[in-house]
Amino acid sequence: MMKRKNIIYALTLSVMAVTGCKRDSFLDLNPDDAFSDPTFFKNESDLKLYCNGFYSTLPVMDNNSDNNSDNMVPRSKDPFLSGQYIVPIVKDDDSGEWSWKNERSVNYFLARYQRAQTGDEVKNKYAAEARFFRALYFWQKVKRYGDVPWFSTDLNENSPELNLPRTPHKQVMDSVLADLNFAVANLPVPGSAEKGRLHKYAAAALKARICLWEGTYRKYHNLGDDQPMIREAANAAQLVITGGGYDLYSTGHPTTDYYNLFIQEELQGNKEAIMPKRFIKDVFMHNLTRQLGEGNTGFSKSFVRSFLCTDGLPASLSPSYKGDDSIQAEITNRDPRFGQLIATPGFVFQVDASGNKDIITLPRIGTSVTSTGYQRVKGRSSSLEQWNANQSTLDLFIFRYAEVLLVYAEAKAELNECDQSVIDQTISRLRARVGMPAMQIAALRKDPESDFPGLPVLLDEIRRERRIELAAEGFRFDDLLRWNAGKLIEDPESILGMKLRPEVKAQYPNQGQVKDIVLDANGYIRVYPDINNRIWNEKMYLYPIPTQELTLNPRLLPQNKGW
Repeated sequence: MMKRKNIIYALTLSVMAVTGCKRDSFLDLNPDDAFSDPTFFKNESDLKLYCNGFYSTLPVMDNNSDNNSDNMVPRSKDPFLSGQYIVPIVKDDDSGEWSWKNERSVNYFLARYQRAQTGDEVKNKYAAEARFFRALYFWQKVKRYGDVPWFSTDLNENSPELNLPRTPHKQVMDSVLADLNFAVANLPVPGSAEKGRLHKYAAAALKARICLWEGTYRKYHNLGDDQPMIREAANAAQLVITGGGYDLYSTGHPTTDYYNLFIQEELQGNKEAIMPKRFIKDVFMHNLTRQLGEGNTGFSKSFVRSFLCTDGLPASLSPSYKGDDSIQAEITNRDPRFGQLIATPGFVFQVDASGNKDIITLPRIGTSVTSTGYQRVKGRSSSLEQWNANQSTLDLFIFRYAEVLLVYAEAKAELNECDQSVIDQTISRLRARVGMPAMQIAALRKDPESDFPGLPVLLDEIRRERRIELAAEGFRFDDLLRWNAGKLIEDPESILGMKLRPEVKAQYPNQGQVKDIVLDANGYIRVYPDINNRIWNEKMYLYPIPTQELTLNPRLLPQNKGW
């Protein structure tokens, strides 16, 4: 019998029924009678039911979201990164980008939850859940648009606040921090929280993520007031490290543990899972495993070069580096995560119903499996059952302990407080899981091919570790934004694949599979034959506001710079 999973089924926001209103093209207002006053918000059950509606918006690990960065090269160009993005006229209801339904729904709850006939501790717990989500929603808006209106009350179509100008970025984020602090202070610890619901350390993990993003964004975009936010990130990460009882998943098998972490059907109880999203066969499933086998994407040459060698040195400095004339040479003496992120010879792509194994012998270029030859396998099970369309029951991470360790190391380095004890507690532990040597600060050597030549070597290597450990989890584009490093998108290797020597090409049994592959002058796969590199424009640090919104409220002007 299948092991029972206790999960919260996220009620869609349709539970907060939506009807039309005069200003729905600016602020998506849900009707005040969606939860009829005064018949709703009368007890804990009502508070819980309302908050359930937000859970579907939790930030689940997304293996496809690195496609918009220098880590991966989708076969179809990203319209934003290829200069084809057009300023939208109206908001996209499906994207939720310039949509304010979620924010308004949180504020609606916060204006009414005190009516419940229950104790203050219970009321504060659900208020903390709501404020957790409000912090998440407004941070997502700030990342995308910069200055955005801050609303702390639920509005109606006649509210004068609808015509306010945008609130400055830093002021919005200070309010986000206040929400996060309330959530951390008022959510229960995991042992006291209902399984599947938010708890103190999930809130602290989100706070660490958001505050590191905001603090470093302020620093590298010269906005000032960066150190207090970075300090908040370090403190939140430290709270999780010292109080949460979490640990890295490891069974003592460095060549498989990292890969196996992401193909588990049950993450509840896994000490690396601060909060997982859980799935049940025939009840609540997803399609990620199939997508990973048909994704028309692949890791970039830029990403693959970033793997250290097993002596702890960059490929540009290590005598053990064997070059990249073949995938076999390229993986030799490299960080074992290479073969746990990327399909290399011997990887079992799929096992059929009879137990027959489809084993990788040659990179499957020229197919939907990979655009670059560097096929991603993180999160992809070889199980036929998991591969079937919309049948996967592999749990996904919402918050993972490894990320918290990386936040702590980077924040402490940004505060000039990252000594060997911090590294031993964070980076070296991540490396130990895969059998890599510990980082020794005194022995670090600057990579002559570093993406960040002006950065201190310690911070440079922490960023490298973050790129590898969190690859294909959706962090890279946000990292480029906060580091003011969008120009890395212009690196020609960010859209190149592996080297394909003629003698390797000749090994393919079906030459039609590779006949249309275009190579550059050095023999590397050119995913986009019509361009040598992408172009990054400074305006791309923010998206444009839909033009209709600027017409409805001219005080939102000016449009984001450059659009």
